[in-house]
Amino acid sequence: MKSRPLPLACSFSNSLIREQASLLDKAQDATLAAGIAHDLNNILAPISMAVELLKMRVTDGCSTELLDTIANSAKRGADMVGQVLSFARGMEGQRVEIHPRQLILEIEGILRGTFRKDIAMEVMASRDLWAIHGDPTQLHQMLLNLCVNARDAISGPGKILITADNVEIDASFAAMNLEAKEGPHLCFEVEDTGQGIPSEIIDKILDPFFTTKSVGRGTDRGLSITLAIVKSHGGFIRIFSEPGVGTRFRVYLPAHPELAGAAPSRERTELPHGNGETVLVVDDEASIRQITRQTLEFFGYHTLLAADGHQALSLYAIYQSTIGVVLTDMMMPVMDGPATIRKLMEINPAVKIIATSGIPANRELAHLSGTGVKNFLPKPYTAETLLTCLKQILAE
Repeated sequence: MKSRPLPLACSFSNSLIREQASLLDKAQDATLAAGIAHDLNNILAPISMAVELLKMRVTDGCSTELLDTIANSAKRGADMVGQVLSFARGMEGQRVEIHPRQLILEIEGILRGTFRKDIAMEVMASRDLWAIHGDPTQLHQMLLNLCVNARDAISGPGKILITADNVEIDASFAAMNLEAKEGPHLCFEVEDTGQGIPSEIIDKILDPFFTTKSVGRGTDRGLSITLAIVKSHGGFIRIFSEPGVGTRFRVYLPAHPELAGAAPSRERTELPHGNGETVLVVDDEASIRQITRQTLEFFGYHTLLAADGHQALSLYAIYQSTIGVVLTDMMMPVMDGPATIRKLMEINPAVKIIATSGIPANRELAHLSGTGVKNFLPKPYTAETLLTCLKQILAE
């Protein structure tokens, strides 16, 4: 018996159902990513603040260097959480001025501490590299993916060479490379002495569903993600490989010669102190409450702690005359941030509030909750960020 073609209305209905199912899956993915981001940022928040407190008490150079590494790792972890959240929501990452030499040196520090000792690392990056505009976390991930791929290609002792150069793409080069555009570019190159890539698969290794790894040994998705990052930054990739000799990945990204030079050094400034003002800290995470209290009291503030909105309202009703600022999380059990903010403003329309959250998108929700919200701090924030924000709000 022949099957009849579906009526147009039925076909349209099935198409609509599939589209709605796809949107639902994306919404669920975004919700899951947001929940994970919230939890991870709550874990990173006390680390970020504790490091700065420890720096105040440590004097030897070795310990200071170790604390700097912890602080940078916590910040990088928070940036990567934000990147996952952005990808889940289909949002483009931030675009800022990036100095390639600084990016490469960060990668070098990670690789030397984690890669096998029989793999020699060599880095060549001059101080006069042109700057690029892009998402630092995504470009960090791009370089890291290429280096991990290079490591996996080396079965025994070997070498990985990371370089960066200024390249001016001319008309002839652009004509021979369809993705290339004329103008100044920054060229990253990751070269290994591994097994190389057979010519018959070299055109496939950037495909998201292609892998050369056996079951249980992971996938090659890092290369497809790398390609997506490079394309989103207006760049392109070229691959050169010879079996038994090694592979060279060359990444071209649009550059800005007018921004050449090393990244400006940032000297550590004296952190602002309080003058005995009281801050009501509202957060359901005990570790965040405790490290925030220790930080604020170390810098001259008094603190009151609440684990949820109900406790916050009870404390505020008693100590309203002495509380200068309320620092509240947006996601809490019993009574969440928005409800807490509205209730506080009913008690005192002039209350000053700093909202915080492990989900940066809650910034808009915080400001919509009431005019009492003077600022929003995405977690994890540093002691410097919190103290500067407090000083500005109390000075108003």
